[in-house]
Amino acid sequence: MSTLTEPAPHTEHPVPVATASGYRASRTLPLRVELARQLRRRRTLVMGAILGALPFVLAIAFAIGGEPGGEGGDRINLMDTATASGANFAAVNLFVSAGFLLVVPVALFCGDTVASEANWASLRYLLAAPVPRARLLWSKLVVGLGLSLAAMVLLPLVALAVGTAAYGWGPLEIPTGGALDAGTAAQRLVVIVGYVFVSQLVTAGLAFWLSTKTDAPLGAVGGAVGLTIVGNVLDAVTALGDWRDFLPAHWQFAWADALQPTPEYSGMIQGTAVSVTYAVVLFALAFRGFAHKDVVS
Repeated sequence: MSTLTEPAPHTEHPVPVATASGYRASRTLPLRVELARQLRRRRTLVMGAILGALPFVLAIAFAIGGEPGGEGGDRINLMDTATASGANFAAVNLFVSAGFLLVVPVALFCGDTVASEANWASLRYLLAAPVPRARLLWSKLVVGLGLSLAAMVLLPLVALAVGTAAYGWGPLEIPTGGALDAGTAAQRLVVIVGYVFVSQLVTAGLAFWLSTKTDAPLGAVGGAVGLTIVGNVLDAVTALGDWRDFLPAHWQFAWADALQPTPEYSGMIQGTAVSVTYAVVLFALAFRGFAHKDVVS
């Protein structure tokens, strides 16, 4: 047997704590184990099915309703080019889902992860395994973010396949004129997906922090989604002026600048800085708060 020492309550002198021979904190709750647990959950399968079904729903809507656009006068937007090619269809799917639909899986995967363990009364048994608190949070955060990224990759991939089958493989037509060849369009879509993921880190941070504060998964998920919606509402208040630059929601569609013959990345850089700053603070609050939390469930 080897021993570790830790301070006993209300004493200044450490007392020995026995640990099993060969115990390594870094080997507890491996990522593959946590990933397998989360992949088997019904909410993961349901969310994947919803995101995978969206491109089919849009394709059917266009088939029934005819070509998109045509009633907005001379103003042309991305939606009007949805059926121009598979790349256009994929871009439109990201456009219609980035504002809200993609918020839901991020809040779900990052907000349900710790709170659900507390709700099932299994959190204390994980910590008694023993899994260090920081290790538990790290494993769950990495898997939650990984599943969130997978959700954002799944949608455009399915949309690209559906759009190519329905409208053909070709250049991405830019609403303001011009086009991007298929190879360039694919690269820009990768950049867009990456930016959308980074812009959702704020929602992930909110959900994860709330997940460590409550035993109700719905409260953590709903709270993160609700606060994200509040941010969108505040961004619509033009009276706030330059204060809106500090809102992550203000930059959520900055990726549209990548769909130009000469891409402009300044908006995405500012949005990334704002989102990452908020996310780092929220993740730090989650780890700090959970380190001192009384776990009774």
